[in-house]
Amino acid sequence: MRGIISPKLSDFIAQVNIAAEEAKASGVLFTPSLVRGNLDKLEVFIGQGPELAYVMEAAFETPTHTIPVRVYSPAPDEALPVVLHYHGGGHMCGSIELYDAISRKIAKASHCIVIAVDYRLAPEHPYPAGINDCQYALENYQAVLTELTYNHTLMIAGDSAGGAICTTLASQNINHNRVKIAKQILIYPSVDYTMSSASIEENGSGFLLETSKVDWYFDNYFRHHEPRKEVSPLFMPMNASMPETLIFTAGCDPLRDEGLAYGQALAKLGVKVEQHSFDGMIHAYMLLDSLVAKECELTYQKIGEFIAK
Repeated sequence: MRGIISPKLSDFIAQVNIAAEEAKASGVLFTPSLVRGNLDKLEVFIGQGPELAYVMEAAFETPTHTIPVRVYSPAPDEALPVVLHYHGGGHMCGSIELYDAISRKIAKASHCIVIAVDYRLAPEHPYPAGINDCQYALENYQAVLTELTYNHTLMIAGDSAGGAICTTLASQNINHNRVKIAKQILIYPSVDYTMSSASIEENGSGFLLETSKVDWYFDNYFRHHEPRKEVSPLFMPMNASMPETLIFTAGCDPLRDEGLAYGQALAKLGVKVEQHSFDGMIHAYMLLDSLVAKECELTYQKIGEFIAK
């Protein structure tokens, strides 16, 4: 069923749709620089994150390249749990800078350390480069916490493509002896690269993220003819030892149904799953805080409660 947009977003969506039609009429084509610039424009809606006691730039030095990160702690002297935060953006866009306010709000609401990871992006670095960066951060996160006190509860969080990264890592690390992911937090996650869910068509136009854009993202991400189903987290191996999972979905999101299906698949295996749906919201609503402050505030509240359990 097609979602019904919240009145809070109706003016914004109307403006977005007018601009999209004008771009199509003018023959404007998607390019990495164009879509990155468009996503960065949403920064005006995100607002400023809270002041925290500790915010520091750091990096992981791999044998071949550097992975920049930003580390946040609301209480540097407390032994806090650690959340690795993977930003969204279709595997092509986004950055720790754009998501700074979100990382800060997660750290404050959850009273935890957040490590935001600036993983490599497609098409310059196609699949699985970004996944490999995030796995490296997962295995070596303690290297950037030398100035902080922390405990060994490790969690992962991400929205959209960041959710895809989380769910991929959750599957890949089921039997990893060095990595134990306690919980994963997924905000409108992308988990089905086959684009086969009903909401892909039902919500595939007029709600900011359109099916044609999703398809274009995936074509740029998968450059080596990877089998889309096999690399989709929804169809990857799962078992009862998967991390306890919190999922948020948006009623007007093309990715709505695959997020719900992922939660149902985990629940059938006996994994603890908590799901929340925001029926009038669109994909990327967390980047629109000034327009949907109540929904964003509730999302952070639920994240904090989930982490504190």
